[in-house]
Amino acid sequence: MKKTILITGASSGIGKETAKLFHNQGWNVVATMRNPASDTELATLDNVLVTRLDVLDPASIAAAVNAGINAYGSIDVLVNNAGYGAYGTLESFSREQIVRQFDTNVIGLLDVTKALLPHFRQNHNGVIINISSIGGKITFPLGALYHGTKFAVEGISESLSFEVEQFGGRVKIVEPGAIATDFSGRSLDFSHDEALTEYQPLVGTFLAGVNDMFSNASPATVVAEVIYRAATDGTDQLRYTAGDDAREIIATRGQLDDDSFIGAIKKQFA
Repeated sequence: MKKTILITGASSGIGKETAKLFHNQGWNVVATMRNPASDTELATLDNVLVTRLDVLDPASIAAAVNAGINAYGSIDVLVNNAGYGAYGTLESFSREQIVRQFDTNVIGLLDVTKALLPHFRQNHNGVIINISSIGGKITFPLGALYHGTKFAVEGISESLSFEVEQFGGRVKIVEPGAIATDFSGRSLDFSHDEALTEYQPLVGTFLAGVNDMFSNASPATVVAEVIYRAATDGTDQLRYTAGDDAREIIATRGQLDDDSFIGAIKKQFA
């Protein structure tokens, strides 16, 4: 029987490449996005349902899940991919921006997961794949909001794995490094106030360091392939890195104490 995957944030980047890969592997795909009318590719594919899902809108979440189940009978895998990165000095963010970052990357992920848990529990299976980041294991300067959300995704995922195991489900965490998507463009919300002069040297060196980091970024297809492996390997493996830089950075973090690792980050970015 053909399996079905539901992907959030499938309009571009990792989400879109994941939808295309699973389609090519013979899966049914529920490709969700905030603005389905902007899609010009996925909706033309057989066994791909493009439908609206805004993680900030619970009604759209329920409607998308129901549409996927009605179209294909069941959903076997959920990929929580929708998200963005708010970077900048904490003082420069409004409370509304802070709430939006956590609502999108954390509360939205929880809402989508909760919408599918009864279905997975009824079917005694289901794989939940949460897209974290190396930024869920280590931090860079000016990322208090973004890293806060990705550290939360790591904790949520690890704890939730104990629950879903009770009915035969699995949780997987995918941790990409620098990926050549629009994360550094449309999906990056950078905020700083030039009047806060104390922070300006750090802002300048950080922006230069980010440009260097993304100069050798891996393509989004690399992450899609890791997501496919996580969905299909049948193991209880919890964490998967995606990209050579992710493997190197996370390995280095495991080998160094806090002072040594943070000192290396300061040398690179500060």
